[in-house]
Amino acid sequence: MNVLKFLDQKITAALVAAGAPANSQAMIRQSARAQFGDYQANGVMPVAKQLGMNPRELAQKVIDNLDLAEASNKIEIAGPGFINIFLKPEWMAEKLAGYVNDERAGVEKAEQQTVVVDLSAPNVAKEMHVAHLRSTVIGDAVAKTLEFLGHKVIRANHVGDWGTQFGMLIAHLEELQKSNPEVMNSELGDLEEFYRQSKKHYDENPEFAERARNYVVRLQGGDAWCLEQWKKLVNVTMEQNLRTYKRLNVNITEKDTMGESMYNDMLPKIVADMKEKGLAVEDQGAMVVYLNEYKNKDGDPMGVIVQKRDGGFLYTTTDIACAKYRYETLGADRVLYYIDARQAQHLQQAWTIVRKAGYVPENVTLEHHAFGMMLGKDNKPFKTRTGGVVKLASLLDEATARATKLIEEKSADMSAEQKAEVINAVAMGSVKYSDLSKNRTSDYMFEWDNMLSFEGNTAPYMMYAYTRVQSIFRKAGMNVSDLSGTITIKEDAERELAIKLMQFSEAVEGVAREGMPHMLCAYLYELAGCFMKFYEFCPVNKNDVAADVKNSRLQLCALTAHTLKLGLGCMGITTVEQM
Repeated sequence: MNVLKFLDQKITAALVAAGAPANSQAMIRQSARAQFGDYQANGVMPVAKQLGMNPRELAQKVIDNLDLAEASNKIEIAGPGFINIFLKPEWMAEKLAGYVNDERAGVEKAEQQTVVVDLSAPNVAKEMHVAHLRSTVIGDAVAKTLEFLGHKVIRANHVGDWGTQFGMLIAHLEELQKSNPEVMNSELGDLEEFYRQSKKHYDENPEFAERARNYVVRLQGGDAWCLEQWKKLVNVTMEQNLRTYKRLNVNITEKDTMGESMYNDMLPKIVADMKEKGLAVEDQGAMVVYLNEYKNKDGDPMGVIVQKRDGGFLYTTTDIACAKYRYETLGADRVLYYIDARQAQHLQQAWTIVRKAGYVPENVTLEHHAFGMMLGKDNKPFKTRTGGVVKLASLLDEATARATKLIEEKSADMSAEQKAEVINAVAMGSVKYSDLSKNRTSDYMFEWDNMLSFEGNTAPYMMYAYTRVQSIFRKAGMNVSDLSGTITIKEDAERELAIKLMQFSEAVEGVAREGMPHMLCAYLYELAGCFMKFYEFCPVNKNDVAADVKNSRLQLCALTAHTLKLGLGCMGITTVEQM
């Protein structure tokens, strides 16, 4: 259950019963300090001001109308009218005992929505690089969390697979195939080098450039041969990308590819429709939508071109079609876009047009979940020592090499198979967690040493906390399925751990609501910290621990491990049984 929601419903009802307007809010939040209770209601003061009442008097009326005897053993008024709520240990113990063997650890499924998540978005004929990491792993973590809550999630990998550059790419591929007809069968090798050579020929060879421009026209006109060559380039690129997704434990498959080309047939119809509605008007041969919501430097409505004078379409037109398709064809109730912050105005303009054209109703949210950049130690965009772009595959290779060295030093008593599993989990988990644990709206500094540390808010620390629980059960000679009976909460460390375990739902639902995986990372780090404190002060396997106390503490251990595994799983991070 979500304790915060439970308390919010109870206190909101008591507020209304105390004379507050029906739309009043309890404003419940977790307390920052234990002396202020486990939760705090801050909604009394604004309501008291609205009613012209003394806030402490209103707070007392709320408490008089509050039915929380089952869940709380202490409710007090603090300061000008805060209501502090202390949870009853027996109530928490009863709830937690039911979560131990619950596959969802007490997290209830949400009312299902269809959510489209726009993520990753690499370009054809280019290798994925570090700039694609954030869009890929943050988008997938939120998608996994939404799926865990029971939503229907559609991943939309908005691949850059269309545009004028494909003329030169097809022309260059044509030349390569003359000397090696099987070049595509043996893969294209270095996609970056292929792209660079294509561009070099285009810039330096007028005959090649003319042929490339001709191929663009033929491709956009549906020429069969050009489409065949284009498809080869798309396929070889996506084969490489799919291997990277699998390596990262990211759930993006071939069927999730929804590239720019997918919307081509929609674009002329959309422009014609907007023209008919009077939304798009002709200006110097181009079709333009003027938006009063955005002003140019002269203070006039900003014009957004949706079709060029030569008949070509722009990214804005594609994004309008994209939103329309996601609502009308995919049935989206909500669309999340994991695109970097620099695209904010472009997206907002496209969505303003979408709303004005009536393509997506207001009750369907279009959300730009922007993210900052990954920086190196020089506080500049993360690059190689020579200043080049870091390929994502190369980054993952280095993570594996560093994790291998780390695990070789720390874990000598594992089989080769176990060691390989741990190395892969630590390497991929560390790269992902390093990103996911940071607020996505901020830039963050990528540091290998911190990322692979067993201390602090890192993947290795989380994994170690999980394996610590497994070692407790191995020492006890028991399985989780052997546990039964009641949980008792008497010690401070037991209570602190119990409260944190009760808050798992809040963390998961926060990620789903805000699209912020760092909220779940912060929760898991706090949970691991509570468990380490519990482990220190509340012995489990010592001979002098009574059987009922041992059973109770083992249940708290089991639920901690289960929660850590579920939480990390929501982010696509694998746990291991031993490190």
